[in-house]
Amino acid sequence: MNITEVRIKKTHGDTKTKAFASVTIDDAMVIHDIRVVEGKNGLFVAMPSKKVGDKYIDISHPIKAQSRSILID
Repeated sequence: MNITEVRIKKTHGDTKTKAFASVTIDDAMVIHDIRVVEGKNGLFVAMPSKKVGDKYIDISHPIKAQSRSILID
């Protein structure tokens, strides 16, 4: 798996979401609406999600820790 493109759009204003990103993998698949969020311990990546009832569930996420670390680095 190779990340072939990353697009980042910073947000403005006083919000915990600092940016939105789109990641293209192997020039074949793109994941939109990845959020960069300011948490208690610093920035973290939140994968795209949708609201189901009162909960939000991820609709796209890395399966292995190695894949997640590629997105964070």
